[in-house]
Amino acid sequence: MSLNPRLENLDADDQTGDMPYNAVETIIRKREGDRLDDDQIRWLIDAYTKGGIADEQMSALAMAVLFQGLDDHELSVWTDAMIQSGERLDFTGLSRFAVDKHSTGGVGDKITLILAPLVAACGAAVPQLSGRGLGHTGGTLDKMEAIPGWHADLTDDEMRHQLETVGAVICAAGADLCPADKKLYALRDVTGTVESIPLICSSIMSKKIAEGASGLVLDVKVGSGAFMKTLERARELATRLVSLGKAADVATVALLTDMSTPLGMTAGNALEVAEAVEVLAGGGPADVVELTLALAREMTALAGLDVDPADVLASGQAMDKWRAMVRAQGGDPNATLPVARYSEALFAPVTGCITSIDAYDVGVAAWRLGAGRARKEDPVQAGAGVLLHAKPGDHVTQGDVLMTLHTDTPERLDDAKAIITGAVTIGDGPAPARPMVLDRIA
Repeated sequence: MSLNPRLENLDADDQTGDMPYNAVETIIRKREGDRLDDDQIRWLIDAYTKGGIADEQMSALAMAVLFQGLDDHELSVWTDAMIQSGERLDFTGLSRFAVDKHSTGGVGDKITLILAPLVAACGAAVPQLSGRGLGHTGGTLDKMEAIPGWHADLTDDEMRHQLETVGAVICAAGADLCPADKKLYALRDVTGTVESIPLICSSIMSKKIAEGASGLVLDVKVGSGAFMKTLERARELATRLVSLGKAADVATVALLTDMSTPLGMTAGNALEVAEAVEVLAGGGPADVVELTLALAREMTALAGLDVDPADVLASGQAMDKWRAMVRAQGGDPNATLPVARYSEALFAPVTGCITSIDAYDVGVAAWRLGAGRARKEDPVQAGAGVLLHAKPGDHVTQGDVLMTLHTDTPERLDDAKAIITGAVTIGDGPAPARPMVLDRIA
């Protein structure tokens, strides 16, 4: 079915300027699998951003895109239209090469907290505009806000000054950066269209391109705790993300990384900050160190820096950058982090070897304990979360502590235990080790 966009019975309220399109026709056209015109896409994004298209109409279109997709050209135009809905930052005037990292979201993913100061210590500028958690995946800003005094909101001038003087910034995106994405992201979350690859791609890359970095490394998570459950779907997502970045003259590389098991030993805001600081101090879990260095090496390569991030991490320079970065945004790097008022240990029911810990179950448990939110406006508990005492491959004896649950509201414990009790599988011997980095797309 091919529909003519010039319908005879358009209402004036359905049009923007002289564009001969309306929302219902656009929904039908994509529902039937037809390609949307460039101008039609630009009209759609502009009209929705300005309130000319109702949420229920955009919801229907998002579902049509979920089922019918967007081809590469449609996706490029859609992404550019979202960029054009707001301001675009420019860091080309900085004395350092600006390189950013984006993770598609996981459980225990505190990598940004370590990576930003580490890559800054290597000589790059790292403008890390981050978000808050929703559902079972944690948010970087929630983690940083567990640090007493730290604040996420900076003006563009403050962000640029911090990048020039410190080298790294973790902050919230300004209200004028991709307002179309802010509206569409919230809509997707409540309409069952989050997993649409074109909508994921346009959401991520519109923000990242608008942020103005010259290089971008993407950490595309794969596994139970990720949006992409299979390697095939993750590879498709990564390939389209990289293509969009390169088309916008942003040097872009993607790593596909394992999210079948939580990263590190913690899931929860203050718990993860403490673990990140442990890594910056030269310790920390091996998987967190491994992934941090893999991403740092990609970022420094894009920035043209001849330096080994492992040496910089070992030297303590990254810790110095972390402390400077926290102070620059009002935080006290020496302050005691919040601790939840209640905790409960869970014990190994049998003796054996841990063969798996389901990342999704751990993430949902942390969310139920108060570390996450169901809606963007919900508060989070800084001290809530899950502390693991063993990982896959470790041998445990019946009665050993497997994990500790933390919360300020003990009435949440039963709901958390209901899902996390089945998260750990104990067998006779270790399962084959799964590599941290599963693939690289460039």
